[in-house]
Amino acid sequence: RSRTRRSCPPRTARPPATRSWRWSSTGSASARPPAPATSRRSGTRRSSSTSATRPASRRSPSTCLYSTTAASTTTTRSAPTSSSAASASPASLSLARPTRPSCSASRWIKEGSSPASPGTSRSGSTSSPTRGTAIASSRTMLLLLRRWTPPERMVRNVFSGEGPAGAAAASASGGPAAETKGKSGHDTREFRSIPASSGGGGNEPRRHTLHAMAAPPPPAGQTVVVPKPAGPAQAPPPGSQYGLTETKPPLPAKMGPRSGTAKIASTYDMVEPMSYLYVTVVKARDLPSMDLTGALDPYVEVKLGNFKGVTRHLEKNQNPVWRQTFAFSGAHLQASQLEVIVMDKDTLRDDFVGRVVFDMSDIPSRLPPDSPLAPQWYSLADAHGERFRHGHPLGEIMLAVWIGTQADEAFPEAWHSDAHSLSREGLTNTRSKVYYSPKLIYLKVSVIAAQDLIAADKGRPLAPTIAKIQMGSQIRRTRPGQPQGSANQSWNEEFMFVASEPFEDPLVVTVEEKVAAGRDEPIGRIIIPVASPYVPRNDLAKSIPSKWFNLSRGMTVDEAAAEATTGTKHREHSKTFASKIHLRMSLETAYHVLDESTHYSSDLQPAAKKLRKSAIGVLEVGILSARGLGGNKSPYCVAKYGSKWVRTRTLLGTAAPAWNEQYTWEVFDLSTVITVAVFDNNHLHHSDGKDQRIGKVRVRLATLESDRVYTHYYPLMALTPGGLKKTGELHLAVRFTCTAWANMLAQYGRPLLPKMHYSNPISVLQLDYLRFQAMQMVATRLGRSEPPLHREVVEYMLDVDSHMFSLRRSKANFYRITSLFSGVVAVGKWFDGICKWKNPLTTILVHVLFLILVCYPELILPTVFLYLFMIGVWNYRRRPRKPPHMDTVLSHAEQAHPDELDEEFDTFPTSKPSDVVRMRYDRLRSVAGRVQTVVGDLAMQGERAQSLLSWRDPRATAIFITMSLIVAVVLYITPFQVVAVVFGLFMLRHPRFRSKQPSVPFNFYKRLPAKGDMLL
Repeated sequence: RSRTRRSCPPRTARPPATRSWRWSSTGSASARPPAPATSRRSGTRRSSSTSATRPASRRSPSTCLYSTTAASTTTTRSAPTSSSAASASPASLSLARPTRPSCSASRWIKEGSSPASPGTSRSGSTSSPTRGTAIASSRTMLLLLRRWTPPERMVRNVFSGEGPAGAAAASASGGPAAETKGKSGHDTREFRSIPASSGGGGNEPRRHTLHAMAAPPPPAGQTVVVPKPAGPAQAPPPGSQYGLTETKPPLPAKMGPRSGTAKIASTYDMVEPMSYLYVTVVKARDLPSMDLTGALDPYVEVKLGNFKGVTRHLEKNQNPVWRQTFAFSGAHLQASQLEVIVMDKDTLRDDFVGRVVFDMSDIPSRLPPDSPLAPQWYSLADAHGERFRHGHPLGEIMLAVWIGTQADEAFPEAWHSDAHSLSREGLTNTRSKVYYSPKLIYLKVSVIAAQDLIAADKGRPLAPTIAKIQMGSQIRRTRPGQPQGSANQSWNEEFMFVASEPFEDPLVVTVEEKVAAGRDEPIGRIIIPVASPYVPRNDLAKSIPSKWFNLSRGMTVDEAAAEATTGTKHREHSKTFASKIHLRMSLETAYHVLDESTHYSSDLQPAAKKLRKSAIGVLEVGILSARGLGGNKSPYCVAKYGSKWVRTRTLLGTAAPAWNEQYTWEVFDLSTVITVAVFDNNHLHHSDGKDQRIGKVRVRLATLESDRVYTHYYPLMALTPGGLKKTGELHLAVRFTCTAWANMLAQYGRPLLPKMHYSNPISVLQLDYLRFQAMQMVATRLGRSEPPLHREVVEYMLDVDSHMFSLRRSKANFYRITSLFSGVVAVGKWFDGICKWKNPLTTILVHVLFLILVCYPELILPTVFLYLFMIGVWNYRRRPRKPPHMDTVLSHAEQAHPDELDEEFDTFPTSKPSDVVRMRYDRLRSVAGRVQTVVGDLAMQGERAQSLLSWRDPRATAIFITMSLIVAVVLYITPFQVVAVVFGLFMLRHPRFRSKQPSVPFNFYKRLPAKGDMLL
């Protein structure tokens, strides 16, 4: 006790009243009220008996900690008002006229006991109420500190400056804490109160020594309520709401094959089983006539509770055939009976013919791979169960009724009960379908020359001529032939077109004469069918021979096409016409026709089947459900991988659809991407509107582990001119199963595209044009299907607008490059720290490793590759466990300016007002100016390197070649290891041997001339 009392300075050493302390808080200070100023402590010291008779609740560790803070927090002589305390800044609180800490508080910490209750002096008398307020405020602050610091470290951290508690205490005391050891083995903390700059500048800082010991554990059963720190709400990190959410749905693939109630086909184990009641109405026979004329227009109603399915009616047919299947969801199986009613279509009121009633408990169940249920004949009965009317039977109907799942073969073609309110045409647009892209092939046409050309008007010379090649909507033109004015023209140009099987559009080659600006007159035309034997196939990159073709004059396209198809001669062919054209044509099936970007392509196989590789695995995707779509939507999903497109059924009027449909693709290359998108169906009520985009998900197969089922909620996002919007989440189950490990691993050494793309490459500009034409051809062909896959869906899946300019994408690509070089920059900073001896131990280890490698140079490459191996093994623990998805931070979608997004969605050509276009043009000029400056700086550095030996600066070149000769002689007579050691030690020299001025080689290089002064 006496040692603690001596640690407090005498009263005469108290600093002047003009000194002030400042407490800087780094946390949420709004929840840490400043300790009010208290009066000077009065009273005598408490005796040991008083401490012994203190209640046990007052000796709790929390109370002891409160006392510690009360002792370590400075107090003032005058108490501020409540309004001033409330208006104090949460970042920094100023406490004026400090006094010394209480020595008795230090003794309480040492003994592990607590002081008297607030408002009571140590002798038991009542002290001023201001002191009680200060202790209560200190208790509140310690509660906040204790939230983040364990109790056994709280006292030590407060005075040592460790952790948040220590930082607060060190900041409150005005200076750092110093640590010593007492004789008794307890920790001793010393801290100095530094006077403020406003007064007392000549006074020395006061020194206080406090002996601290860890607080005892809290008593059993005691609960300490820690208030939550108040403060400004922290915004979530960028992109947090757009992340993946891992799920654990009850999929048979995760529960094991045929486990429990998951008896479902092994090919349908990636979705949750959904129960359906299937009713197949095949046909009827011997139906009675209901009209006076003896006619019958029958149709069938299938009723289950409040849900009803209706077949089409057949006019005047007593033995109708329907062959329609109805599916009732398991959620709708609320009735005890199923009714199949045959009705007669009439003008005023439909007549009842007969019915068949099934008890739900008697309907059998059927699951794949069982064979389909055979339909049976059932006799029709009236409402009273009678099978005869006026002595005549009511007829029979052939039905198949069973309970199955979505794995049933009848599921895609069935009429679902949730779409009963739609018309027959609208129901067609709700079915799930599988589509295939047309087989696309590149058509190569070489226009070589023409002979014996005659002008369109015989009275004038031949004008410059061009050749126009057209196939469907694809039109290409050559440059004017050489020599001009001659009857024999030469072009030697090659063009590529996109053709699709079956080849419907012929190839039309027309030689035109440019008579005037905007006026071309045809000289001759040839129409060639794009099929064998007219156009040969080139599967093995062989040389195709060229041919001469006669040019027909005055023949229309339709006449020429009919001639090419039927082989009949046109009437004008009897006239002699000697103009000819030299062509080389071939179907290049060794190429792969790109209809999507190579960055996320789903197919890389050549068009020729015999050049394709065998499959290496199977991709299974279960489209489970979606949530948070918002509004009353009719959503459906479209998935594309390779040439196979799948479309789920449309669920009406729901924001949380549950599809539970599974699809399978063969995988030929892992470096491919599957795309799944969600759309809102707007073609259900004969509307001409477009299907609304909800969102899209891409999954790269190379990032998936084999035989693992990934089940996640993928965020769906829509980028609009108003900004980024989360439109919902899509629940997918994805699994890749490898069937050929050797072929899969061997693919990593093969080229990405077929060999023809590298042996005879296509230019980038031409490839972009062909990609756009292939997209249009795929959209046109899929739009002819039934139900059609509309153009807006195909264009969104294929990213038709991805090549358009976007300032947001430009920024994203720039920061991608910056992130790419961040590793190199980090290595450079690390090496700079080694050279500057920031960590002497690390620098010494680098010296040792460097000397070892110099002495044993054969260890350099093994060391490098061993280091790469160790880095890879170290990063294996932190490998991604989730498949990649759309990254909003990487795309700069959240921080994009609204005007940049509006520009991104502008049409081409623009449809904006002139003032908006002018503003955007000026902005683009400013960005291009900065890019121009950077490119100029890079060019300047390269030109300086060229001027080393170009003698543009004679003195600099002379110095350089002289130094090169000296270095060559030195390196020749000096062993390489000695040179390497000297150079390495010079680079790693200590900072005291370094100069802050640039080095001599750097200065010499900066003085070399460049061509910047030669620019206008």
